[in-house]
Amino acid sequence: MGQYSKADIVRLVEEQDVRFIRLQFTDIFGMLKNVAITPSQLEKALENDCMFDGSSIEGFVRIEESDMVLKPDLDTFVIFPWRPQHGKVARLICDIAQPSGEPFEGDPRYVLRKVLAEAKDMGFSFNVGPECEFFLFHHDDEGRPTTFSHDVGGYFDLEPMGQGEDVRREIVLALEDMGFEIEASHHEVAPSQHEIDFRFDEALKTADNIMTFKLTVKSIARRFGMHATFMPKPLEGINGSGMHTNMSLFKDGRNAFADSDSPDGLSDLARQFIAGTLEHIKGMCAITNQLVNSYKRLVPGYEAPCYIAWSGKNRSPLIRVPAARGQGTRVELRNPDPACNPYLELALLLAAGLDGIRRELSPPPETNQNIYLLTQQQLQDLKIESLPESLSDALDAMEEDELIRQTLGSHVMDKFIEAKRLEWARYHLSVSKWELDAYLKKY
Repeated sequence: MGQYSKADIVRLVEEQDVRFIRLQFTDIFGMLKNVAITPSQLEKALENDCMFDGSSIEGFVRIEESDMVLKPDLDTFVIFPWRPQHGKVARLICDIAQPSGEPFEGDPRYVLRKVLAEAKDMGFSFNVGPECEFFLFHHDDEGRPTTFSHDVGGYFDLEPMGQGEDVRREIVLALEDMGFEIEASHHEVAPSQHEIDFRFDEALKTADNIMTFKLTVKSIARRFGMHATFMPKPLEGINGSGMHTNMSLFKDGRNAFADSDSPDGLSDLARQFIAGTLEHIKGMCAITNQLVNSYKRLVPGYEAPCYIAWSGKNRSPLIRVPAARGQGTRVELRNPDPACNPYLELALLLAAGLDGIRRELSPPPETNQNIYLLTQQQLQDLKIESLPESLSDALDAMEEDELIRQTLGSHVMDKFIEAKRLEWARYHLSVSKWELDAYLKKY
């Protein structure tokens, strides 16, 4: 049974003096969209009678088939704590349906729901805990975001210079007001970089939480006159922002990745899940790292993974198994960044892991040495491959992996590739500041 009924939401809106309700949804590129309604239209929306023009959303539908229906998920109702206390603003996250009532195949939430249903048929639930990093920067005199900040703090610093500590504290308090359980928050390695970790949950709720998290971070930062960005690599020469993704499968209330009789505490099923993830990771990269800029983070020297390997002992490979065992056993994938669409990311990670389980795949041997210090010959001897080095390479790998198309569906797959090929072409034809600095005077 859900947390809220329709009557509960109508009552809360009236009692809490809510004046606007945002009906939110996410497009295939992970951009949050919304249709705002007033309380007079709430009951209509709760009856799934609220429609919008899907042809106006990139990657959705053509103009001749544009009518789409918003179906609010009642359990996602929340009042934004940073909005005015009189005339409050609330939100409901929505699934997207066709006028016939059938789910819209281009809805990222539906893509994740489908894979979760497959896992349920196999007896599994999928729990995920993200580690979300972001940068806080100042605006210029005209209100445009810059990459400048007074913050000179480093990893775990208590009071770095600038407003970052105050902003991060207010973000945590706002998230807690909305029901998040915050496990940790701290300054990250790079100046102006921060991380806030919230408790793991079932995958669909976690994906919803990631979208809510990003909206909250940006909204609170704006109140302080700052700009929060989830761009993976906004500054040259320092670490970029990742979104390490911790995953576990549960079956009958127990962690299916744990095996107390195994020397390392890992079950065969956990190894199969790891093997499936490693087999499909190249094809997933265009989703987990969807920007041209994403691949400027995935380079040696900045703590981001570049090589396809796994370990239970060190942080340099792509996949790490943290030390916790028993109910806390989990697998951490380290290449995703916070610009990705979390619904599509988690759908692909689960599909890849389930593929490894179905086929009873075995992962390669662990790599327990610092992989960044290995020579190219040593990497070849160990048969350790690299992640794609550019968005173009990632799209090529995506098109070669049939599991990716099966999971995303042809609609999302084709629309995504079309848009990202265009993004790469525009980048490829652009003239960068580096080129001007290197060549304009010299030649």
